[in-house]
Amino acid sequence: MTILVTASTGRVGRKVVDQLVQRGAKVRALTRDPAKANFPAGVEVVQGDMLDIDSMRAAFEGVSTLFLLNAVTGDEFTQAILTLNLAREAGVERVVYLSVIHADRFVNVPHFAVKSGAERMLTAMDFSATILRPTYFIDNEVMIKDVVLGHGVYPMPIGGKGLAMVDARDIAEVAAIELIRRDQAAEKLPIETINLVGPDTLTGADVAAIWSELLGRNIVYGGDDPTAFEVNMASFMPKWMVYEMRLMAERYVSDGMIPEAGDAERLTQILGRPLHSYRDFAAKIVADAA
Repeated sequence: MTILVTASTGRVGRKVVDQLVQRGAKVRALTRDPAKANFPAGVEVVQGDMLDIDSMRAAFEGVSTLFLLNAVTGDEFTQAILTLNLAREAGVERVVYLSVIHADRFVNVPHFAVKSGAERMLTAMDFSATILRPTYFIDNEVMIKDVVLGHGVYPMPIGGKGLAMVDARDIAEVAAIELIRRDQAAEKLPIETINLVGPDTLTGADVAAIWSELLGRNIVYGGDDPTAFEVNMASFMPKWMVYEMRLMAERYVSDGMIPEAGDAERLTQILGRPLHSYRDFAAKIVADAA
């Protein structure tokens, strides 16, 4: 039984491949550029693109279970729906799909609406799927660490409601556990949704306080207005993507990303260990910069 992992060379996909290998699974890794693969021995690397129908048909040959992750792009929805159709065509019904928390609520944010649409397809077409809904990735903080360390400002406009930020290592491990559970099931399992959250729900002020404590100097929160954030990001990212990130930040401020009762405890039970914390991630950044 072979598990196909899409976006396999990305920060989550690569970790999913590693977790599957550690658990003895047979893994096929889909990538646009096999030169970037560098996976453990035994991983089958295939070149493909979700918009290249022939390459995807070839990638699905002999596959039993799919890990579907597709990046935020202008054609993300087309990629997701085509891939699920091709999976069904190949007889692959067992899927773990990486969505996002509040996909059904943050409908004005394009990639949230995309993921909500893919979730609906999984349900309407009767796939055997685990839908993983992560919150904001702790790992995103690598993008802003230089601002924090060099300018004393935490610049992400995450608001005062709070985000239960999740570590990519926890996302990948839960994904691998669910992939193997579905792959090895004797019969078709019902659709299940799991919120992927961190152990703490943190506001902008909370995060600034953590950095202040770790660095031994005052780090200020840059505030809830995403205008400066949008301007800065536009210097090195496509403007459509930056605007989408602004829309997402506005929902952080208005709604937050709040876990449901029992989410963190459920993940701890699945993993059999504590969740990785924001403080520990930030502490490593500080230690590495020392």
